[in-house]
Amino acid sequence: MSKLVIVESPAKAKTIKKYLGGDYEVKASMGHVRDLYPSKLSVDVKNNFAPKYTVIKGKEKLITELTADAKKADEVYLATDPDREGEAISWHLATLLGLDIDRTKRVKFNEINKNSVQNGMAHPSKIDMDIVNAQQARRILDRLVGYRLSPFISQKIRRGLSAGRVQSVAVRLIVDREEEINAFVPEEYWSIEARLSAPSSRKIFKAAFVGDETGKVELKNQEQTDGYLKRLENAVYTVANVKKGTRKKQPQPPFITSTLQQEASRRLGFTAQKTMRIAQELYEGVEVQGIGSVGLITYMRTDSLRISEEARAEGNDFIRAEYGEKYLPEKPRYFKVRAGAQDGHEAIRPAAPSLTPERVKSSLTIEQYKIYSLIWKRFIASLMANCVQDTVKVDIHAIGEEDGLSNEKYCQFAVSGYTVRFDGYTVLYDDGADNEEDAGALPAMENGQTLKCRDLKGLQHFTQPPARYTEASLIKKLEETGVGRPSTYASIISTIVSRRGYVVRENKSLKPTELGTAVTNLLKAKFPKIVNTKFTAGMENNLDEVENGELDYIQMLHDFYDDFDVTLQKAKESMQGVKIELEEDKTDIPCEKCGRLMVVKVGRYGKFLACPGYPECKNTKPYVEQTGAKCPQCGGDVIAKKTKKGYTFYGCSNYPDCHFMTWDAPVKDSQCPRCGSSLFKARGGMIKCHKEGCGYEEKAPSRRKKKEENQESDES
Repeated sequence: MSKLVIVESPAKAKTIKKYLGGDYEVKASMGHVRDLYPSKLSVDVKNNFAPKYTVIKGKEKLITELTADAKKADEVYLATDPDREGEAISWHLATLLGLDIDRTKRVKFNEINKNSVQNGMAHPSKIDMDIVNAQQARRILDRLVGYRLSPFISQKIRRGLSAGRVQSVAVRLIVDREEEINAFVPEEYWSIEARLSAPSSRKIFKAAFVGDETGKVELKNQEQTDGYLKRLENAVYTVANVKKGTRKKQPQPPFITSTLQQEASRRLGFTAQKTMRIAQELYEGVEVQGIGSVGLITYMRTDSLRISEEARAEGNDFIRAEYGEKYLPEKPRYFKVRAGAQDGHEAIRPAAPSLTPERVKSSLTIEQYKIYSLIWKRFIASLMANCVQDTVKVDIHAIGEEDGLSNEKYCQFAVSGYTVRFDGYTVLYDDGADNEEDAGALPAMENGQTLKCRDLKGLQHFTQPPARYTEASLIKKLEETGVGRPSTYASIISTIVSRRGYVVRENKSLKPTELGTAVTNLLKAKFPKIVNTKFTAGMENNLDEVENGELDYIQMLHDFYDDFDVTLQKAKESMQGVKIELEEDKTDIPCEKCGRLMVVKVGRYGKFLACPGYPECKNTKPYVEQTGAKCPQCGGDVIAKKTKKGYTFYGCSNYPDCHFMTWDAPVKDSQCPRCGSSLFKARGGMIKCHKEGCGYEEKAPSRRKKKEENQESDES
């Protein structure tokens, strides 16, 4: 062996090996190899925050093998991902393998194809310690906050809780939004809608009331609306003005990390974590029939809109061949990169624009195809000509019987529409950005023309509270406020939803739990900086300055921690002996020993019931989560249980006398129409009866049908 290349994943190793040939051995580190000791702070705050690293559990054998390979190699190339985490992994590898930091060759690939790999190998650089220190600073900051703050909130609210430097800010955004929703007071308003048709067409279109002869009028109540409806009885509708114009729709820029996550959520219903996992697979390489292992997209963690001129030229060639010259803009389109964006990587684009989604579809999973298709179409569309639309706005005067006595009195209506003169980029990628108020194509109308009113009605409306965050809108908010970076959005959301129990998903919306609200309120009261978006965004900017060599990371850590430590000590003193009780922790179960109502506690092995009279009364008992369903075998209560790995299943409370268990979730307040037993929802959307010999099953109603049934129930 003469040359060793170390990358992060086996898939990436396989793809790169194809382009380097027999003189190279390509091995994978399987991600991070070294980290702070997991069971303690591992940061020496009295010695300039010196970190204490250890090999990650399970990686010892791999490090031994890589060390032996490195000793046999004439050259070692570290080709981990081209970002902060990747730079840190290269540094940790060099340290563990005994390589000279200043002489070890660091290689970066923005995309994994033959030209990019060979060019990267031909132009290696050194490990950038500024980037490494930025990653170290972030890791140390997160450890300091997590290990110092988590015990405090655990003591004050519930055992086993944790706080995070960035995650806590994300939870605060969700909690604040919920408070806005709860405080919202709806206001009534009305509209008047006329369904009209022109003499030249049978098409009916809707025009909206906008005012009267005095100008714009806002309808605030039914009495005011009824007054105008009375004026409009038997009204004559006349075209007062037709204004024609042209508008150009510009395509959206190619994806960056945040917009890819948002669009995959909106169009495909994918979580941010799922989107990034699939994008990583497409970047590292997949086996394509007739080609072999190839990376299909550029690096997926980026916030730059820049694309290479080579990629632009290849994309233009495809557009020219597939759609014709007229589908290219007169001048190349360049998108403005937002302030503060890192420009180290290109936007997310196909590595080879000529590889269309259909060309590689048979080689991809369904999910990979969907993400690749989204990325490919968005990139190609971003290079294409604008969509050109002919617009028309029609002002309509309506003179009712009361108004007919005066030529100066009338009601104003308006309608807008458009037709597509040239489809441009929309022939490939429809971004759904048209004005929802536009009526589409309108019939031909001229000034002075009389229109026929087919229907006229007043409509009551109420202002709506702000919507809860979805994954997509939360990512957008994090990006707008400067909290987190492209590489962290997915893990932020995954952490607050799945691991901490601070946020739950309701359909696609993110809703704070009582626990999440309590933790956030405590942090807002005692650690306002920790959950302040501007402060957290400032920390991110400081990390960027460390990466650029503009700020010493030790000084940055002192600036944060010295103040944080003082705040923590004050919080401990002010809350000595204080315990925050949650409603969700209270029960109506009496203690058998002293009669107090027991409370839910969380221990090392999960939830249990305990007497609140501790230490006078030390009674405890297992926590049982009731489902409301009855056992189909013995009639006992069906309760929720957990496996050792944390998966939920359902079983009879009379175990071990009754051995009924199922993975199917009980359907609330349900009874089998055949035998009266409780029903369960199985995978695949089927509702089943588990009573032996019954065999009843039905397809679960769709969400839309269930929503309609609930609305009908509310109305009745």
